[in-house]
Amino acid sequence: MQPNPRRGPQRIVVPSRNDPFLRRFTEGIGGPLGIHTAPGIVTPGFFTVERVLILLTTAAALLGVLVKTPCRAGGWSTPDHFYAACYSDWPELFRTRGLGEGIFPFLTEGALFEYPVLLGLLAGATALVVPGAGATDARALSYFDVNAVLAAAAWIATVIATMRLAGRRPWDAAMVAVAPAAILSMFINWDIFAVMLATAGMLAFARNRPVAAGVLIGLGTALKLYPVLILGAVLVLALRTLRLRPAVLAFAAAAGTWLLVNLPFLLRDYESWRFFLTFTGDRPAGYSSIWFAWNLTVERAGGTGVGAEFINVAAYLLFALACAGIAVLALRAGRRPRLAQLAFLIVAAFILTNKVYSPQFVLWLIPLVALARPRWLDFLIWQFFEVMHWWAVWMYLAKETSGGAAEHNLDSPYYVLAILGHVLATMWLMYRVVADILEPDGDPVRRGGVDDPQGGPFNAAPDRWLLRRGGPVRVPLETHAAPAKEAQ
Repeated sequence: MQPNPRRGPQRIVVPSRNDPFLRRFTEGIGGPLGIHTAPGIVTPGFFTVERVLILLTTAAALLGVLVKTPCRAGGWSTPDHFYAACYSDWPELFRTRGLGEGIFPFLTEGALFEYPVLLGLLAGATALVVPGAGATDARALSYFDVNAVLAAAAWIATVIATMRLAGRRPWDAAMVAVAPAAILSMFINWDIFAVMLATAGMLAFARNRPVAAGVLIGLGTALKLYPVLILGAVLVLALRTLRLRPAVLAFAAAAGTWLLVNLPFLLRDYESWRFFLTFTGDRPAGYSSIWFAWNLTVERAGGTGVGAEFINVAAYLLFALACAGIAVLALRAGRRPRLAQLAFLIVAAFILTNKVYSPQFVLWLIPLVALARPRWLDFLIWQFFEVMHWWAVWMYLAKETSGGAAEHNLDSPYYVLAILGHVLATMWLMYRVVADILEPDGDPVRRGGVDDPQGGPFNAAPDRWLLRRGGPVRVPLETHAAPAKEAQ
């Protein structure tokens, strides 16, 4: 089904009317929104969609801080911060990486920090605004609070960017605002800043600003590596449409920005700069990865697990195979996939094959899920398993690193089951997205003549290069109907 070029402007999609799952829960409050609300037509007064989303995100951020109350009141100490499930990297790094003693990552000579450059600069800059001296408990709490406030602001910015990316489906951004796993994981590390930059980069690309998109994605990659994966989706769509200039501009801007951030520190102190890469390469299977679950299961049965060298090769190989499969899917599908669909599949494949899966990595996927598969039932099923994993990892870490009382610990088989639940739930979402790609009539985003709200230069573009049986096929431009414009 191709978009209809003759359709007029469309109203905002209301989840209580559009989503089959949410519709069931509206009877107690008067049923779905009616004609007197008419989103997009009737003036909502103060409570616009954007303001409601900001209020929802603020409330969720307060709940996220509330989850950390045991540690904020009693301090972050082993094993209590695991048993109370209030662990955060921020106070831990403040004490153990010298941030409380004035060490500034990548600026202090010889200081080693196991994160990319821009994240290290963020960690050092926030430490500078903490009053007092020394790595005291009071200063560690202040350091947490400073970073929590900034993370909440980045969370709001991510929600607003997702809302604007969603086109006529702004309420899909509520998934990002109130996701249970986001509430629980937001204040563990700085991942939300990379998520914010990646989402803002997608928004810039959707608005036909590939250079700005590349700059934002390059900055995000200097914080965490995952934002660069979004460019893989851009590349595949550029090949299918043969609109290569936006992809070249985005890639060049991303590479130039990343180099501009990293090159001064690479030249100044190469060993400190490369420590992130060597640390990542040398570390064994990280908690909650499929590799850690495999090793745990094999070693419990009396066997020998796989080491870092094997995992490095196998993980990259599996991810490369997954990317190849996604590219073939995108180039052979009857209708061109949406950019958000491909970005989600690529990032999800990276998460599943990666050596490490930290609880906060779920933040990478939440905006992409809201854009790629905006169905609340699928979303909440996935969130349920992510929350179960979030709880299981702290109980397992309490056992492994803290030596706590046996009756309070989680045995390894249950931890492996929690990892398996996270993996299968993510794969279920991937399956649902692939099904939407193969049967675009079932894609909720594409109803009503919409093509690709996130596609930017690829939105409603004709196909020019496809994979078919027997090899690639170049499609003559004159065989295509005039492209439709997305309804605003």
